[in-house]
Amino acid sequence: MRVLFASSEVFPYSKSGGLADVAHSLPLELNKICEIINITPMYKFIDKDKFNIMPFGKKFILTFGDNFYEIELFRHTDKKIDTLFVYNDILCEVDTLYGYKNDSLRFGIFSYAISKVTELLKADIVHLNDWHTALAAFILKEKKSAVKSVFTIHNLAYQGVFEKDILSILEIPKKYFNQESFEFYGKVNLLKAGIAYSDRITTVSPTYAKEIQTKEYGCGLDGFLSKYKYKLEGILNGIDTEYFNPKNDKSIKENYDVKTLNKKEKNRNLFYENLSIKNSKRPLFIFIGRLVEQKGISLIIDLLKDISKMKLEFVILGEGEKKYEVNLMLLSKKYENIHFIKGYDEGMSHKMYASANFLVMPSLFEPCGLNQMIAARYGVISIVHGIGGLKDTVFQDERKCAMGIKFDKFQKDELLNAIKKALSIFENKKNYEKIVKFDMKCNFSFAKSAKKYIKLYKEVL
Repeated sequence: MRVLFASSEVFPYSKSGGLADVAHSLPLELNKICEIINITPMYKFIDKDKFNIMPFGKKFILTFGDNFYEIELFRHTDKKIDTLFVYNDILCEVDTLYGYKNDSLRFGIFSYAISKVTELLKADIVHLNDWHTALAAFILKEKKSAVKSVFTIHNLAYQGVFEKDILSILEIPKKYFNQESFEFYGKVNLLKAGIAYSDRITTVSPTYAKEIQTKEYGCGLDGFLSKYKYKLEGILNGIDTEYFNPKNDKSIKENYDVKTLNKKEKNRNLFYENLSIKNSKRPLFIFIGRLVEQKGISLIIDLLKDISKMKLEFVILGEGEKKYEVNLMLLSKKYENIHFIKGYDEGMSHKMYASANFLVMPSLFEPCGLNQMIAARYGVISIVHGIGGLKDTVFQDERKCAMGIKFDKFQKDELLNAIKKALSIFENKKNYEKIVKFDMKCNFSFAKSAKKYIKLYKEVL
């Protein structure tokens, strides 16, 4: 069984969020059971020399919408997985992944290229991820291709909604501009087409699969998803447990495991020293993520005055909406124990996990979330809003992995009480260490999920 795994970003080549991590980690597990080939754009900022990316020897021309687009393929093999890179100047000559006026055309080109490559490689299944690849499901169905498609929704909030004029640009017949296909409040919705035309739909946690069929979390597609619930399944994400491993992580000063947990404190001391934090005995609370409403950053900002009075240090790493960045800069200058690091740095995030005691993750909604899994791996207890994948991965007893602190309502007082509870746990060193060691032994690899995907692949063939 040959599977083409298509994603607009794949770590370590390109990354804006968790999608890139999943597009790296899941194929590693799947490749142990079937043949997996990744396909992603060859963005101009990807360092060909660093990754030894070579021409694949395949060029072709796509023709649609009265235009033609030249495509060249490149290849890199790592850990026995081939990654094919699609190059087209419109798609790839950009400084960042998304946010351009012609994104519909850019990822339309990518989707057409995906469908062409399925033929070249004689793939049995194409696994599509998010709206950037969703059009490929329609193209394959329109061509009456024998290739089956699985479509994974990583975050329903991002749907690829564009003006009606892209129908002609992407050569989508007008007859498909209706409520059963592309039409969405007078516009074209590419993710909706992925739902309609793929053979199976998955999303990234069991709870989120249920939530997106409700008005509260359905982002306008709840009814449409309920219609196709017979082919919808929630399969929990995982992480690359070799990459996220404090025992051999090259980004941290002191490597440790569950048996040498005392070394973690050395990492925290060094981290505090680098940030000029004087209260080295205080517990470290961290937030790592995009500074957007979804991640609950507004709830955190509203609480910083209260948190500033507590005996803890709080470090926030992220970038996003300007209003949040400005607020955090001002508040970090005002309060001695609040620290803001603007931007995102992979190595810095690892240092934070290796130093922290608690991860604060109060997402308004969370399809799955990976930070809480990484945190457990590094001996960090998570404080989460109990929704989506957070509900499926953080528990308040030892029956399931991982143990943490969960609050039910997206409210300031709820999060504040959860932080107070965390401080109480930290003061009881024996109980705190028991929870940390339990969490570090949790298995958040993709092994179980990969088996579920293989079962699903076999069902569609």
